Amino acid sequence: MVTLRSGLVIAGGYADKVRRVLFAQLKNKIKSGELESKEIARAAGELNRLLFEMFVTELRIDKGDVVRITVDYDIENGRIEWKLGTLKVEIWRRISDREIESIISEVIEKAEEIISSAIQFTIRREGKTDTDDLVYTIIYENREAGALLATPINGKAIIRGAVVEPTPLVLKKSVIEYEEDLDDFLSQNIVQIMKGADNTEKREAERIVREIKSLIHGESFREEDKQA
Repeated sequence: MVTLRSGLVIAGGYADKVRRVLFAQLKNKIKSGELESKEIARAAGELNRLLFEMFVTELRIDKGDVVRITVDYDIENGRIEWKLGTLKVEIWRRISDREIESIISEVIEKAEEIISSAIQFTIRREGKTDTDDLVYTIIYENREAGALLATPINGKAIIRGAVVEPTPLVLKKSVIEYEEDLDDFLSQNIVQIMKGADNTEKREAERIVREIKSLIHGESFREEDKQA
C-alpha cells in the first residue's frame, strides 16, 4: 500500500498537485512497464473528480483556501485502486472538522456513482470567426468549465477543446459527422463527445481554454453570429 500526500496546497491548485505527486511516486513503475502513464492519469482524474465534489459542490471553498490531502492506494494488475476509507482532507478556513468529515463520508458513499457516471456538460455557442470556426463555452453545473472549437467542413467538423472542472480534461483534435444543425448536434452529444477526452494537468487545460476563448476577443470574431 502506498500513501499519496499532497502537502499544503492552495485549493485552486490541488488537481495539478495530486497528479504531479502520483506521477512522481510511480515514475519507476512506468519505466519498468508495470504501469502505463495513461493509468496514472486516469487515477489522478478519478480522485480529482471526487475532490471537486467535496471542495466545490459541497464545501464551496475558495480557490485561495489551503488544503492538504492524504489517501492510500494499491496497485493491482496494472491498475491503481484508491482506498477511499483512508481519505483525509484538511482545510484551513473556518470549517469544523466534524463538517469536513461528514462531507467526506457523504462523497465516499456515492463515490462509485460519481466516478462511473458521465460528466453532465452542456454547451453554449459564443460566435463564429471570419474563417468559420465556431467557438463554444462548455458548462458544468452552471459554471463555465472550458471551451470547444469546431470547424465545420461538408457535414463534418474538426473539434478540439478542454475543461478545467470537475477534473482537467483535454479533447484532442478529432472529426465528427453530423446532420442538419451543428449547434444542435453538439448540444445533444457533448456529454458523449467529452467521454473521449484525456486527463491532463490543470495548467494545460487552462492554456487550451484561453487559446480558444482568445478568438472571441480578436478582430476575426463576428458579433452578429453570437448566440445565447
